Amino acid sequence: MKEEFLYYVWENRLIDKDLQTIEGEQVDIVETGYRNTNSGPDFLEAKIQIGDKLWAGHVEIHVKSSDWNRHHHQNDKAYKNVILHVVYENDVVVDGIPTLELKGRFDAALFTNYQRFVGSKTWIPCSNSIAKVPVFTRLSWLDRMAVERLEEKSKNVNRTMNANQFDWEDTLYKLLMRYLGLKVNNEAFETLSNLLPFKTLLKHADNILQVEAMLFGCAGLLDGKCSEEYPQQLQREFAAMKAKFNLVAMPAERWKFMRMRPSNFPTIRLAQMAQLIHRNGCLFSKVKEATTTAEVKELFDVVASEYWDTHYRFGFPTETKPKHLGETTSDILIVNAVAPLLFCFGKLHKEELYCDRSMQFLEETAAERNSIIRHFAQSGIEAENAMQTQAMLHLFNIYCKRKRCLECRLGHVLLR
Repeated sequence: MKEEFLYYVWENRLIDKDLQTIEGEQVDIVETGYRNTNSGPDFLEAKIQIGDKLWAGHVEIHVKSSDWNRHHHQNDKAYKNVILHVVYENDVVVDGIPTLELKGRFDAALFTNYQRFVGSKTWIPCSNSIAKVPVFTRLSWLDRMAVERLEEKSKNVNRTMNANQFDWEDTLYKLLMRYLGLKVNNEAFETLSNLLPFKTLLKHADNILQVEAMLFGCAGLLDGKCSEEYPQQLQREFAAMKAKFNLVAMPAERWKFMRMRPSNFPTIRLAQMAQLIHRNGCLFSKVKEATTTAEVKELFDVVASEYWDTHYRFGFPTETKPKHLGETTSDILIVNAVAPLLFCFGKLHKEELYCDRSMQFLEETAAERNSIIRHFAQSGIEAENAMQTQAMLHLFNIYCKRKRCLECRLGHVLLR
């Protein structure tokens, strides 16, 4: 028996109605109270009728009554207002506080189902039964998971905002840089965005060569001799920009090219980022004005400069192919940068329009493809859009992996 199961039983009133304390007084649960996830009693502001008196206060839950003394609650002032001690098994008498024993007071099958879930060896505990959950219940829970996912991501956005004194344009730039790098180069892109502020790039946004020179130069990718005219121009421009803004270059070895599709090479992504800045300038202000993902994707519809039509790396010519920022990459940026930033903006400014729009953008974006989403599909749950895939990722990482079935609405349905 675990306390978390007893919390679940108590909170959802899954116990007999005819209850008595171990002292023989009738117990009527008027209000269970609300779950306390901080220090102190487990449920706060409960209302319990014990005998002929209505008590208001807190409820503490333990597997055994002896846990009260073992946890030293008798000496803790935070527990002075506990009106009921709820235990699975009353193994010792705790003086001065009414005790309710739950052993034999709830459906044993409920605990059996719970044990089967937490003991499951499948990829998620309910993989064989999740498809049985009614569609409305499943969709409403995924909506909740999508909001939780955005709220979690907005915490990371807030940390960036605090670091750059709430500069929304710079924050979007940093988010875009991070997610342009994918998992392989995201840390290198993040380092570069910290070395080279957006405000510095914006000062020369009208000159694509200078923007490229600063990005490639600070990335450490312009070191060494070059035989081609374009990289030589970049070197000259970077020398001037470096002196003007006191720029610092990062080590070139931070960048990874192995086992990557050439279209995802950091050189191509940096060239595309330069075009985004050159074409849009203050991008966040334009993203805020967009009302559909189609409008956002139009902002992202850029192609790397002409040199990159025949190159993936400096000095290595290839067959001609323009390097567009593709649909898949635009989707990644909308899901991971645009939507969380708009959600954060709406929360901070108390403008629900932007929170709703962030959800709308996710709904209008194609479903992501990864192993977790494929596993859900194999279990009978198909995602229709990016909002649902983001919800599934949150559900898996925060609930399923940790076997928090008792806190999951889908698990709640299946357990009962």
